[in-house]
This record gives sequence, structure tokens and C-alpha cells, in this order.
Amino acid sequence: MSNITVCARFRPLSSKERRDHGDGVCIRCIDTETFILKDEKEEDIMFSFDRVFCEKSDQAEVYEFLVLPIVRDAVNGINGTIITYGQTGAGKTYSIEGPGILECDEQKKGILPRVVDGIFEHIKPDKMAKYSIKLSMVEIYMEKIRDLFDLSKDNIQIKESKIQGILLSGATEMSIIDPAEALQSLSAGVANRAVGETQMNMASSRSHCIYIFTVQQELTGDKRVKTGKLVLVDLAGSEKVEKTGAEGRALEEAKMINKSLSSLGNVINALTCGSGRANHIPYRDSKLTRILQDALGGNSRTALLCCCSPSVFNASESLSTLRFGARAKHIKASPRVSCNEDKYAKKHEALCPDKDESCKRILNKLKASLDIEDVKLLEELFILEGILFDPYSVEELESSYEDVTLRTISSLQQAVEELVSTVEELKMENYALKARIVAAERLDALRKESCKSSNVLHKILSAFSFLNGWGQSLLSGG
Repeated sequence: MSNITVCARFRPLSSKERRDHGDGVCIRCIDTETFILKDEKEEDIMFSFDRVFCEKSDQAEVYEFLVLPIVRDAVNGINGTIITYGQTGAGKTYSIEGPGILECDEQKKGILPRVVDGIFEHIKPDKMAKYSIKLSMVEIYMEKIRDLFDLSKDNIQIKESKIQGILLSGATEMSIIDPAEALQSLSAGVANRAVGETQMNMASSRSHCIYIFTVQQELTGDKRVKTGKLVLVDLAGSEKVEKTGAEGRALEEAKMINKSLSSLGNVINALTCGSGRANHIPYRDSKLTRILQDALGGNSRTALLCCCSPSVFNASESLSTLRFGARAKHIKASPRVSCNEDKYAKKHEALCPDKDESCKRILNKLKASLDIEDVKLLEELFILEGILFDPYSVEELESSYEDVTLRTISSLQQAVEELVSTVEELKMENYALKARIVAAERLDALRKESCKSSNVLHKILSAFSFLNGWGQSLLSGG
């Protein structure tokens, strides 16, 4: 087992930071692995990571140290994950994408286009090996998974397979044959990502973006298939509302971003405290942690890039980011080659001729312990959702049943929440209606009082007019 690789990267001061807060920085690098941060209390805190990239470090350095070894492994059937983490505006998206996916400047090119080039450089098709590469791209926005290659798929479900690990059921997988095609597809996907302007960032990411490369290597000589999955995760930045000025929709987005990052922190804490796997790891608390389950606690070689601002104004946020990285450094990973023999695959294919038949077989197995209505419910859910698993595996059966049960419970909880919300809205409408009725009754009462007063006044005026006329007649008669 090995620890995940953790690096820190400090971008240069922005023009806004220089204008508003001066040229002061809170970071002092000692060597390539160690640096000191001066916090808001003017206290020095030392950190040591696998590598520290100061403001003069370029994109190529980050890629070659942190990412390239993982790219090589992915081509050879070992899963890998690269995660960028930090406050909003700290340089995460710039590290991943550079100025743009199609940017031609070699010096500024980001991790993502370098990964594309690296994959194609390291695959060597020949008579003994054939390769295929597939690409998916999704974002987690407001706790829903959206397909950035097909915007009609706006609520993708997460599935788990004992063989393939965590899967995004129904996400578009694009077969790519050269770097240019891959970059064009990625550029189109990036254009669909949710972004917005805040006081900290002109183009702030409002979602977590996930890029998935699946590299399959077919070894014709010994009838084996190796599959490596490379995942890049560009996390949305943590936000302090008083600094970003978020309000309205942007405020709701910030709340969901911070909530999912808090869930990620809870998973990191659970993995690094106590006896590891014996503890409950709350992967299911958010879509983000569920997708990162393999990367953080399973079969993957993982790297974390902690992106920070060097400005004294952002010292507390940088300290929080670095403490997160220091805790993540203690996570153990067990990456292994994902390799299946072709004969087994053919046998498995022969045993599983039809998904509908497989579902019926599972339902028959469950009839022994479930009521007929429960079986009908499961049958409907299987048809609507589709279940990915090996029907001959008891573990897969239990996992699938648990997955359906959890989704059903989640749907019911959501329905209850919507019902409660509707009831509250009706209560408010009822209260408002009652208030309007009371106001109308008061207005009517005032009108009636006004009418009464008007009648009395009219009578007084009539009497006065009569007396005045009578008095004048008396005077004229006299």
C-alpha cells in the first residue's frame, strides 16, 4: 500500500489582490517539498508535501511530477485519479485546462490537454496489443450529475460493480482516435459547464467537473484485456460569502458546493482516523464522495493538487486547504492492474444473454424473502433504471438490492420533503388569505362606520338647513 501523492501550488498574486491588499504574501518556500505559511495571527506554520510548486513553477513541472506517472499506469491497466482542491479563484481550473483546452501555447497548456497527448504518446498499437480510448465528461451541479456531452441527461445515476467499481450509468462515452478529436470534444464539453461571476473570480466554476478517460488494452497473445480508468476532477472552490458577495442563485450554488466539500472532508477524516476500513466511511453522503470512492479508498493511484493564493488576505483559506492536503496525505491506496482473460469474458457473455432474463432470475431469487408487492416494485425499478451487475454473484445481488433500496428511500424522502414544502406553502398562502380576509372585514367595517357617520352628518346638515330656512322666513315675515 502507498500514500496518495499530495502537492501544493501557489499562483502569482492577482492584479486585484495587489490593488486591494498590496504585495504582501503569506508563503515562504524553503525547498521543493517544504514551506512556511504565516497565518492571520502572524504565526508560522510549516508544511511538507511531495512537492511544492511556487508562483514561478510552470504547467509542465506540475504535469511531469504529479500526473505523468499516473498516465503511464492508466495505459497499463491501473486506475488513476487527479484532484484539484482549493478556495475559489485559487487556480484549480487554470491548472487543469490552462487558458483554454485548445490553447496552443506549450508553456501555458494545462493538465488536461497534456493528459490527452500523454495517453496517445504511451499507447503503442502493434500485432500483440490493440487499444481503444473512450471519454466521458460530467459535472455535479446542485447535487445532480449532468452529462456535458449530452445536456438532456441531467440526472445521471451512480452504480457500483464489483468488477468495474463506481460507474455513471448512461453517461455518454465518446470513442476517440486522436488528440485533436479528444480536445475538440473536451472544448465542447467545457462550454456547457456551469460558471458564474463573483467578487473573487470573473469565471467561477459553479460545479465539480469530472473527466473520465477509459483506456482498454487487448493483448492478443495471451488473451487478456487490461482496462485503466483515468479520472480528472476539477472541484468547485470553497467560498466565504462575505468575500465572494454571492446572493440569489449564486448563494444557493455556494451552499451546495460547500456542503459537498464538507462531505469530502468527512470522508478524508474517516479514512485517516482509527482503524481505516473498520470504520464507517460516509461515501454516500454526497454525489462527489460516491464518485470518488475508488479514488480515496479503493483501487486507484491518486494525486491531490492543493491550489492556493499567496495573498495575506486569503491566508485563512490557504491554511484550510493545506490542512486538508496534510490530512489526505495519510490515506493509503492499493492500486492494482485491472485485467480480465478473454475466455472468461466470452463465458460470462454466454451466461448472460439478456438483461431482462437476468432481472427475472434475480426477482425469482428475491421472492423467497420478499412479498409479491415488493418484488413488483423492484421489477418496475429494474425496468426504469437498469441494473449493472453479475446476476450470478451473490455479492452483486446484495449490492444491487441495497442500491435500489437506497434509491427508493431517497425518492420517498424527496417526496416527503416536497410534500412538507407544499404544506408549508399552503399554510403560508392560507395565512396570507386569512390576513386579507381580516383586512377586508376591517375595511368593510370602516366603510360602514363611514356610511353611518355620513348619514348622521347628512341629517344634521338637513336639520341645520331646515332651521336656517325657517329662521329666514320668520325674519322676512317679521
